[in-house]
This record gives sequence, C-alpha cells and structure tokens, in this order.
Amino acid sequence: MNPSTPGPSVSVEGADPAARTLPHAEPPRYPSESAPLPVQSPVPGLLPGSLPERLFAELVSFRRDVHMHPELGRQEFRTTGLIKARLEASGLEPRVLPGGTGLLCDIGPQDTGRPRLALRADIDALPIPDTKTVGYRSTVPGRAHACGHDVHTTVVLGAGLVLAELARDGLLSRPVRLVFQPAEEMMPGGALDVIKAGGLDGVDRILALHCDPKVEVGRIGLRQGAITSACDRLELSLDGPGGHTARPHLTTDLVTAAARLAVDLPAVLARRVDPRAGLSLVWGRIQSGHACNVVPQHAELEGTVRCLEHEAWREAPDLIHEVIDQVTSMYGAKWELTYHRGVPPVVNEADSVELLRAAMGARYGGHTVEDTEQSLGGEDFSWYLEQVPGALARLGVRPPHESTGRDLHRGDFDVDERAIAVGVELFTAASLLD
Repeated sequence: MNPSTPGPSVSVEGADPAARTLPHAEPPRYPSESAPLPVQSPVPGLLPGSLPERLFAELVSFRRDVHMHPELGRQEFRTTGLIKARLEASGLEPRVLPGGTGLLCDIGPQDTGRPRLALRADIDALPIPDTKTVGYRSTVPGRAHACGHDVHTTVVLGAGLVLAELARDGLLSRPVRLVFQPAEEMMPGGALDVIKAGGLDGVDRILALHCDPKVEVGRIGLRQGAITSACDRLELSLDGPGGHTARPHLTTDLVTAAARLAVDLPAVLARRVDPRAGLSLVWGRIQSGHACNVVPQHAELEGTVRCLEHEAWREAPDLIHEVIDQVTSMYGAKWELTYHRGVPPVVNEADSVELLRAAMGARYGGHTVEDTEQSLGGEDFSWYLEQVPGALARLGVRPPHESTGRDLHRGDFDVDERAIAVGVELFTAASLLD
C-alpha cells in the first residue's frame, strides 16, 4: 500500500463509535515494504503527544534498519550509534553507558525537584537465524530480532522524540529518562549494567513494554503483581573412576546417576516446594560417554530453573544443592554445580499498572486494555523493580486478521508495525499523566 493513499480501515476489537481505527494491512499478512499510516487518537487534542504521520514513517524505517542489523548482548555498537545520532539530531544529549553499548537520555525540565519517570527499551538480538522472506530480514547470519527488541527500541526512541518536542513547547512538566539497555537476553542481564551506571538515579518510576503476539495490535495486556517468572541456569557435572560395563559394581555408574538426576531432581522439587510457587526445572542438555561398553568418567547436565514466586526463587539454589547431594550419594558420584543466578520475577506495582491503564484509556479508550497472564519467561526488567516501582505492559503486535501470532524466539517472528504508534502514544501519555 502506498503510504500516501488511504486504505480501508477496520475498527479495533470492541471499539465504540468514538474509538480510533487502525488502517487495514493489505497482503502480505504483515505490513508491506510501504509504511502503513499511523492511527489517530479517538478524541483529537484531548491529550498532546500524538505521533505525527511523518515521524511514524521514519520510525518504521528505523525499526527495519535495526531489524536488518541485529547485534547480540554487549555488542550493540551500531544500534547504540543509530539511537545516539537520532537523539542528538533532535537536540538531546544522550550518554553512552561505560561498556560502549546502551545509553541514557534525559528529557524535560531537570530543575523542578520532581523525580524522573524512566522509559526502558532493550536493544539486543538473539543468536538464531531469521527465516522470514521480507525485504527487511536480518543481513547477519545466525542473528535475528526474534523477540521484538527492535520494536521496543523504536517505541522508546519515538516517545523520546515526541516528548522532546513537548518539552520545547513547555508541555512536559516532569523530567523523563530514556533507558536503552543492552544484553537483556543474557544472564543476569544488562539491567544491572544500567543500574551500576546510575541509570536509576533520581528515578521514582520506570515503565517498559514487551511485544506479545497473542495480543491484537491496538491493545495492551496489563497485570498487577508478577507478570513474568524468575529464571536461572544451572550446569551440573558428575565424575567417577570409569570402567567396563561388564563390571558396573566396581565403578561409579555415571550414566545411571545422571539419568536419575534428570528424572528425580525435577520430581523431588515439585514435592518440596508449594505447587503455587510454580518452581520448574527443565533440562536442555545431557551428555556422557563415548562407547557402549565403557562406563564414562564424566557426565554433564544443563537446564533452567523457572519460578513464579519470589520467595521460592530465593530458596531454590539451597534446595537444589540438597537434593543433588541426596541422589548422587546413592551412586557414589562426585558432583559440582554451577548455579547461574538469572533474574527474579517482574512484579508490577499497582500504581504503575493503573498509570499505564489510564494512559492507554486516554489514547484509545478503556476497551483496548485486557488482563494478561503471568508468563514463565524471564525478563531482566525485574532488576529495576527491585529498586523502584514500575510496570511492564504487553504490547499487542498480532494483525487483526491473524488468529494466532508468530511466537517469540522463532526465526519467523514479526510484528504488525502499527504497534509502534501504539507504544509511542502509550508512553507519551503516561509521561504526561504521571
């Protein structure tokens, strides 16, 4: 569709007559190489900070550029440079983090005595191939923005550019900080880099969003309390003298010991922890031995530990050590566990959730907010919420004519780019209402 030619419109699900409409995306299923028209506010002029059409088109191009050049955690030098250059072109003064990737940028009056509101985006990609056939597919083999971080980055950039214009017009009464964070996909996550660099200094609330292919574009999902889970990684190694499979009684049967741990450790944890805590250990790799008639000297297991509840997450490492010791003692295997602390659950603070609900309602009407479930995925946004109140919203990216979206962490993941406009206007409204 030519961006200068209006196309047919479809109402957002559940919309009333005053509600905004979204331009319908023509085939292919996701927006074509021409940027779709931005959506319009239901009551023009009710709240400043709507996204201009010219800026929307620029943001779509920016997102596609980032999508074509994905960079892994703490390697996001090009992405950081693009963000920095665009903010500086708008008269802002971004500050690159000490590691050389990621940056902070303050907007609005800084001498009012009011604490800052922070808007956070993660900027890294994933080490998986991009399997889409669109013109903006990844140009880097084995790398893809398959989790929507390119959209998150574009949304916070767009919100910053709109807020900067409002600040110049005297319409932004509180200071806002943009946080472009590296290495979200790494453990324990780049959020700790931002905090160490003073990214939360003077901040009393922080907001973020995450693409959700289950939610239709034009809507967001909100939840008070835990919205993601804790996620840790463990590496377990077993050792013994080895020997002949004809004489297992004279050695340590590491394969059987590893098999028992693979089965028993998750099962015992399920009986030692309140089921409502949702503690889950799932193995991703088991390796041992090289020949069918040789009892090996070494075995390895790797997996992830996920947990819905904060206190059970804190207790998990000690409990896992205890159970491993009990199981391996039956076989006489020596063991060593490397437990990589990942992230706690993201626990949305009630007032911050209501701020996002009010902001979305002011832009699109209350019918565009839906309840969302707690995910078993991990998100290092949780580290910020250990320091200050805040909330993470789920941003709808599924086209209206799709029954299911393309899931996260898949090579064919993509979004309906009209979600960029929704995210920008959500964040600008929250900045004005807070």
